[in-house]
Amino acid sequence: MKKDIPVIEFVNVGKEYGDPNEGGTVVEALAEATFRINKGEFVAITGPSGSGKSTLLHLIGLLDKPSYGKIFVDGVEISDLSENKMAKMRNEKIGFVFQQFNLLPKTAAIRNVELPLIYRGMGQKARYEKSKKELIAVGLGDRLNNKPSQLSGGQQQRVAIARALVAEPSLLLADEPTGNLDTKSGIEIMNIFEELHKKGVTIVLVTHNPELASQTDRQLIIRDGKIIKDAGRKK
Repeated sequence: MKKDIPVIEFVNVGKEYGDPNEGGTVVEALAEATFRINKGEFVAITGPSGSGKSTLLHLIGLLDKPSYGKIFVDGVEISDLSENKMAKMRNEKIGFVFQQFNLLPKTAAIRNVELPLIYRGMGQKARYEKSKKELIAVGLGDRLNNKPSQLSGGQQQRVAIARALVAEPSLLLADEPTGNLDTKSGIEIMNIFEELHKKGVTIVLVTHNPELASQTDRQLIIRDGKIIKDAGRKK
């Protein structure tokens, strides 16, 4: 990917729900959003509950398509992509970390991390070694075979981060990643994100917590479906 091509670009993007032709009320969850996220940036999307953060998350994560405007991922415009092509791009380009961890409960940590590589058709030995490397990188080299119930919340989130990174995505998208953690574990997870950022990983952190947002380089502040401020250092 060329350096001048943003990882994510929104051009006048909006998302509406409801159909006036069926007598319903149209709700504009996101309005006229235009921004770029460049390779290596650490960006927070922040705002109060109901501000439009979830809608923006779904659009960035290719979980939904806009009602109008254009979204580019690594220079590719997504509006005409089929559902299968969207799913393929999502698997190849975006790693997700969620508040709820979303691990398979009866499956060992390393098997959870392997999942994106299984979808890509990678061989067993190669995906095991790659997954092991990612778990070691997040400090869980001695927990490869532990199931989620045998891990603390912070350790489960580390497994989720390793799973998100194992396929080498263009973007790591984290949705309230410390929301279910105690203060100490939350700090440790943010430290991991900071280390990943230093290594050049592009990260978008979605949070309602201004303190977490302040730890990033740049904040997109959203309110009532509109980005009202784009603050911080841009690369």
